[in-house]
Amino acid sequence: MDLKQKRILLTGATGGIGSALAIQLAKQGAYLILAGRKQTKLDELKNSLENASEHLCIRADLEADGIETINTACLNWKDQGIYIDIVINNAGTNTFAYLAQQTAADITRETQLNMLAPILLSQHALSWLKRPGIILNIGSTFSAIGYPGYSTYCATKAAIHRFSEALQRELTGTGIQVLYLAPRATNTKLNDQRVTELNTLLGNKTDSPEYVASEIIATLKAETKYRWLGWPEKLFVRLNQLLPSVVSSSIRKQHTRITEFASKSI
Repeated sequence: MDLKQKRILLTGATGGIGSALAIQLAKQGAYLILAGRKQTKLDELKNSLENASEHLCIRADLEADGIETINTACLNWKDQGIYIDIVINNAGTNTFAYLAQQTAADITRETQLNMLAPILLSQHALSWLKRPGIILNIGSTFSAIGYPGYSTYCATKAAIHRFSEALQRELTGTGIQVLYLAPRATNTKLNDQRVTELNTLLGNKTDSPEYVASEIIATLKAETKYRWLGWPEKLFVRLNQLLPSVVSSSIRKQHTRITEFASKSI
C-alpha cells in the first residue's frame, strides 16, 4: 500500500518503536493519529513531525477506557467522511521476571496491553476502517519461542500471532488485510538494565527502534502477511516449530545466567 496521504492510527505512539515509526511514517507523507497515555508527550511528538498540522492525537489509556475513547473518535470521524486506512497495534509492555516473582498486577497489565487491547481495537476497526485497509499487529520473536523470564509476555504475543492469522482468514474478500510483524530484542526503555546486560553477556543481538520502524514500513508497503526479524532468531522460530527439543537444549545452557539476572533487583 502506498502510504502517502494515508491516515494511520498508531497506538503506543510515544514509545521507542512508536516514536521512531511516527517520524518515518510522517516522512512517507502519511497522516497520523497518535494514541498514547500522556498528552504532553503526544503533543511533543506531533509537533516534531513533518507536516505537524496534518496529524492528530488521542490521549487513551489502553489499560482503562482507552479503547472506547479511540473507537468513539474514529466513529465520529467516519460520520464526517474521514476514514482510517491503517491501524497499527503497537502498544505493549513486558516484565522480565519468573512467573513466581510476578504480581497479579504485572500479569493483568501485560495481558490487557499486549492481547486484549489489540483484539478489541481490531474488532472496533472493522466498523470504521476504510476498504482497502490494513490492521498491523506488532508481535515478538517470543510469540514463537517460549523464553524463561517472559512467560506471560510469550503467551500474550503468541495469542496475537494466532489472532492475526485467524482474523486474516476471516476477512478474506473484505478488502481488509491483517498483517503480523515480529521484531526480536529492540533497544527501548521496555528493557531495563538487567535485560541489556543479559543480552550482551549471552551475545543476543538487539535492533534499534529506527531499524524496526523501517521494517514495519516495508511490511505495510508490500502488505506482507507475516514477518520475523533478525538472524538467527528466524532460524530458531522455525526450529522451535519442527524440533523444539533442540531449542530447549540451547536455552537450558543459558538457564543459570537467565535466573541470575531475572532475580536481580531493578
